[in-house]
Amino acid sequence: MCLILFAHRVHPRFPLILAANRDEAYARPAIPAAFWTDYPNIYGGRDLDRGGTWLGLARSGRIAAVTNFRNAHAPRTAPRSRGELVSAYLAGDADTERYLSEVALRGDQYNGFILIAGDLDALYWLSNRGPSAARIPPGVHGLSNHLLNTPWPKIKRSKLALEALLGAREEDLTAGMFRILADRSEALDHELPDTGVGLERERELSANFISGAHYGTRASTVVLIDADRNVRFIERSFGSGGAALGETASRFRLDSLHAATTARPA
Repeated sequence: MCLILFAHRVHPRFPLILAANRDEAYARPAIPAAFWTDYPNIYGGRDLDRGGTWLGLARSGRIAAVTNFRNAHAPRTAPRSRGELVSAYLAGDADTERYLSEVALRGDQYNGFILIAGDLDALYWLSNRGPSAARIPPGVHGLSNHLLNTPWPKIKRSKLALEALLGAREEDLTAGMFRILADRSEALDHELPDTGVGLERERELSANFISGAHYGTRASTVVLIDADRNVRFIERSFGSGGAALGETASRFRLDSLHAATTARPA
């Protein structure tokens, strides 16, 4: 997951609005968003390589997502998968602050990450490359492969675009968020961060939607949760070069027993 945008407790109808792109090597196997057979209270995509997820919801109301912290100069030899940080939180019942405190104690077992976790009432973030866990204030927020709200070009422009959408009707809001996620424009060279990957790679990774031959945006996801805990979860899947592979759309209520899900090919 390399771009997460969210509006928390600022919309009159939706306490949580979230849009996210997952960027990953196309060869890494994964399945689209669905309820998990082994943890039927969890809804989200799943990494088949290590079994975790980059973004998910639990019927209890928990939500979590993770991105990697990009620093090409740092070793990448940590033994544990960052995706388990999301799945373990969703499957558990520990208080969020306690969970993040425990994660912080074993942070050296993971390559660099930024983790968002919480529920409709309170969201928190933690990075093993930053300060201790902190509660996120209500507002519009974003992160990519650095700390929360780091003003990289795509974070600045995407937050402004999301703020401009907050007065739109649901369908226009949803369509607008997918337009933000689909933005392939690259930042100007003087705006680019230096994360050690070289100028050409920094340019490629500065786009919201990445469409390389071997690595790029695999999934674009929009989540709306209203005050009655009704969820709308839409995920679009992509392959090499940004080729559309299909869409899964689901509506369900947190703590309810049934969900209506539709899937269609590209």
